[in-house]
Amino acid sequence: MNAPRASATGVAQQAKRHIGQILISQGILTEDQLRIALLEQLKTNQPVGRLLVNLGFVSEATLRDALSEKLGLHSVDLSQIVVDSAALKLIPRDFAKRHGVFPVALDREKKRLIVAIADTSNIVAIDQVRSQLRGELELELRLAGETEIARAIDQYFGHDFSIDGILHEIETGEIDYQSLQTSGDSYSQPVVRLIAALLADAVDRGASDIHFEPEQNFLRIRYRIDGVLRQIRSLHKTYWPAMAVRIKVMSKMNIAETRAPQDGRISLSLTGRQVDFRVASQATTHGENIVLRILDRQKGIVPLDGLGLEPSQLALLKKMIARPEGIILVTGPTGSGKTTTLYSVLNHINTDGLNIMTLEDPVEYPMTLIRQTSVGDAAKMDFANGIRSLMRQDPDVILVGEVRDEDTATMAFRAAMTGHQVYSTLHTNSALGTIPRLLDIGIVPDILAGNIIGVIAQRLIRRLCKHCKQPYEASAAECKILAVRPERAATLYRAVGCDHCDYQGYRGRMAIMELLKMDGELDELIARRVTARELLKEAIAKGFRTLADDGVRRVLDGSTALDELLRVVDLTDRM
Repeated sequence: MNAPRASATGVAQQAKRHIGQILISQGILTEDQLRIALLEQLKTNQPVGRLLVNLGFVSEATLRDALSEKLGLHSVDLSQIVVDSAALKLIPRDFAKRHGVFPVALDREKKRLIVAIADTSNIVAIDQVRSQLRGELELELRLAGETEIARAIDQYFGHDFSIDGILHEIETGEIDYQSLQTSGDSYSQPVVRLIAALLADAVDRGASDIHFEPEQNFLRIRYRIDGVLRQIRSLHKTYWPAMAVRIKVMSKMNIAETRAPQDGRISLSLTGRQVDFRVASQATTHGENIVLRILDRQKGIVPLDGLGLEPSQLALLKKMIARPEGIILVTGPTGSGKTTTLYSVLNHINTDGLNIMTLEDPVEYPMTLIRQTSVGDAAKMDFANGIRSLMRQDPDVILVGEVRDEDTATMAFRAAMTGHQVYSTLHTNSALGTIPRLLDIGIVPDILAGNIIGVIAQRLIRRLCKHCKQPYEASAAECKILAVRPERAATLYRAVGCDHCDYQGYRGRMAIMELLKMDGELDELIARRVTARELLKEAIAKGFRTLADDGVRRVLDGSTALDELLRVVDLTDRM
C-alpha cells in the first residue's frame, strides 16, 4: 500500500518543484534553497512559493513574475497601479479580503473585469468572483503577491476616487505635505488620489496630453483630445502647490526646484495595461506650468495595414521598406503621428534575423528585440555621435529620432551609403519639401540622389463620430475643392455631437499621407537641382498623390468632414 502513496507524493513534489526549477534556471534560487523549502513543505503543507518568500530566499515580486511565466498569465505590480473606482465598487472589501482577490480595472469596452489573485488554483475564489459578477462581465486574472493584495485592499478600499468627491474632501480637510512625499499609505491623502483620478480620467478619454496651467486666481486643467485642447476643470489656486509636489514626486523630479525647467517620467498600470507619462515643468508668472505627454503603449504601435492607407499606397510603402539600404524619411509637424508610423514600420520588419537599433529623444515605446537608446543632455550624446557609436554595433536597420542639423544628416546619409537601412523624421510641410530642406541643412545633391528610398509626409485629422455624423449634398464650391463634377454632387458628412463623442462631433483621429518613392528619373532631377514645381510634375506623372488628394479621399468616403480637412491641409489652390 505504501509504494503507490510514495509515488503520488513524488508526482506532487515534481509539480511543486516546477516553480523552483524556473527560479533556479533564472539564477535566482539555488538547489539547496529549493530543497530546504520542499522539506519545510512536508511539515507545514503550505505552497512552495509562499515558503520561499517566508524563508527569505526570493521576494514576492520575483515569485510573482516567475509564476506568471510558468502559468502563461500576466502579472501586475499593485504598487504601480492607478486604481479604478468603478472596479472597486464591483467587489466588496470583506469579499476581497476573504478570497484574496483585488479588482484592478474595469474595461468597459470589452465588458471585462481585471482581478489580481495570488493563487490561480483557488477555483473556489474564482467561482465566487464570477457569481459576484452575475455573468454580466468577463473575468480576466492577473497574478499578484499575497501581501501585495492584502496591502492594496487595506490601502484602496474605503476611499473616494471620484474627482468631485476628492475635491470636496480637500475643501473640508487639511493637506499634509509630508505624506505627499512618502511611499506608504499615501492614498489616505486626497491630493494623491486627485492626481491619480485625473491621470486615469485623461487616459480613459483618449487624451494625448494633460496641461496644468496656473493663472492668477485659479488652476486650469486642459486635455488635448484628438489634437485639440479642451478645458476640463478649473480649481482654486490653493490646490496647485500640493498637486505640483505630488506630480514631481511621482516623476522623480526635484520638489525644491521651482524656477528651472525639469523633465521626468511616470510609469503606471491603468485599466490593466502599462501607460507612461512624460512630464515637463516650466516656470511661469503665476507658478509652475506642468504638461504630461501620455504614451499609451497599446495605441503607440499600429499594424502596417492599420495606418489607413489605400491598397495601392500600402503596396508602395511595403516596396519602399523592402529596399535593403538607403534612407526613408517621415515628415510633418509636431504631433502628426510620425513616431507611430515609424514604430509601425519597425514592428513590421522586426525579426530575429535583423539587428534594429534606434536613437530617440527620448525612447517613447519600449519594443522587444529592438535596441533602443535615449539621446540628450542626460545621456551626454547627440544624434550625430550616437550614429557613429551605433555603426560599431553591427546594425542592419537604424532609426534616428530626428534630422536636426548638418552633422546628424551627414552621419545618417553615411550610414545609408554603407549598406544600412535608415529611418528618420524631418520637419517639412510636404514630401517634396524634404529635398530643399536637406539642401538647406547642407547635404549636397549628389549624395541626396540615389540614397533616399522615399519620403512619407503625414498629418492627423479627426474622424467623424459614426453615431451622429449628418449627411448633406455638397455645394458647387465644395465640389470644386473636391474635384467632383457639380452635376454628380457627392454626399458629404458634417459633425453634429452626441453622448458617444462628448458632443464634439469627432471621435479619434486617422492619418492622411503622401508617399514619394524615389527612382532614377527623380534622382537625376535632384542632382540637377531642378525647381520644386518640376519635381512635383514628374512625381505626379508617376502616380504621386498629395496630402490634399488623400484627405479628399477621406472626405468622400465619409470618414471626416471637409471643414476638418481645411483646418489641417492647405486647399486654397483648389478653391
